[in-house]
Amino acid sequence: MIPACRALAALLVGLVAQAGAAQTALTGHGGPVKGLSRAGELILSASFDNSVGLWSLSGAHLRWLEGHAAAVNVAIGAGPGRLLSGGDDFDIIAWDTETGTALRHFTGHKGKVMGLALSPDGRRFASASWDGAVGLWDIDTGRLLGLEQAGSGAVNAVAFAGPDRLYSASADGTLRRWELGPEGLEPRRDVLRGGFGINVLVPGPGWLAYGTVDGHIGAIDLASEAPLAELALERTPVLALAATPSGALLAAGDGQGAITLVRTSDWTPLRAIPASGSGGPIWALAFLDETRLVAAGLAAHAVIWPVDGPAGPLFPGGAGPRFKVDAAGVSNGERQFARKCSVCHTLTPQDARRAGPSLHRIFGRKAGTLPGYGYSEALGSSDIIWSPETLDRLFDLGPEHYTPGSKMPMQRITRAQDRTDLIDYLRDATR
Repeated sequence: MIPACRALAALLVGLVAQAGAAQTALTGHGGPVKGLSRAGELILSASFDNSVGLWSLSGAHLRWLEGHAAAVNVAIGAGPGRLLSGGDDFDIIAWDTETGTALRHFTGHKGKVMGLALSPDGRRFASASWDGAVGLWDIDTGRLLGLEQAGSGAVNAVAFAGPDRLYSASADGTLRRWELGPEGLEPRRDVLRGGFGINVLVPGPGWLAYGTVDGHIGAIDLASEAPLAELALERTPVLALAATPSGALLAAGDGQGAITLVRTSDWTPLRAIPASGSGGPIWALAFLDETRLVAAGLAAHAVIWPVDGPAGPLFPGGAGPRFKVDAAGVSNGERQFARKCSVCHTLTPQDARRAGPSLHRIFGRKAGTLPGYGYSEALGSSDIIWSPETLDRLFDLGPEHYTPGSKMPMQRITRAQDRTDLIDYLRDATR
């Protein structure tokens, strides 16, 4: 039996053995989970709450890693007892998984770090950033070996395909091959160019798969770099890809909340499940073995799912009541809070692992002064006193203009009545 058939047979046996197995939830994050991976005997989760979670393969929580100043997008294993994470703070951190301490910060990117990949020998790693660059680093010394532009758009993903070959995927549709030479990164060939943006990459045995903004899954043969397959999903965009250890099965998560399973021996879609009850995105996927997939979306938790499991939603409540409310059942102010603020802030004294500080008793408080929260230097040195007038200006102008350099994401509330209703709601809810 050829290896691909043997792997698929093992998968089918596993599916039968796992029939009826219950789903397991990884709970505790204070915001959506943006990245997932398996690292040895650990599951790693990267979250909007600025932290990395460490879990056993059965789903038991082990440790939080906190050191990023903004949302964490990706976390990967980097050898025994070590992992790497990258986030919206432009930072890459190497961690000791036993102690939870940060071993080293890798600085050099000028945009969000969206992807990381470890070289096969474990000595170097590559990074993808929205500053349009691909980075190559020595993991032990922290030395930046190369930082090169990769097309005209943001770089979303990187993947190694051998000890000296690296691929990068960009928002401008460029799939570029790099060679790792004595001078660092050397661009060799644009395998794809000028199409729809590529969001994710995943390597398999002899192939490299990618997912695009327009809802396509493509694959190239690594030996010839010729196309192997292109599948058009019914939903856009493709946001997450994961392959089983054998490469027999590929999972794709999309922006409308579905997970599609694809058999890679002939690139045939097997099934699609509506994973998100609200239709929200599936941000992250990772296979733990040939039959178990861990998935995450807008909810503040991930789910371990046996791929023979029920076809119903993995996240029946979608994003949960904090993020999506019934417009007919609440005031406009509460609806604005749920949509614009609740992912980062609580209204009670506890911050519940959110990315931002509690808003409890915010009126009359000087910006950047709540004890226990790590503010940006920009907000910590601000003279702003939070009041109806200053909060109105914050959402009228947007944080990037009213509090430049702070951690607050770019967003505005353009309708004056919506701002007034939100402020009236906060005045009552934060007392």
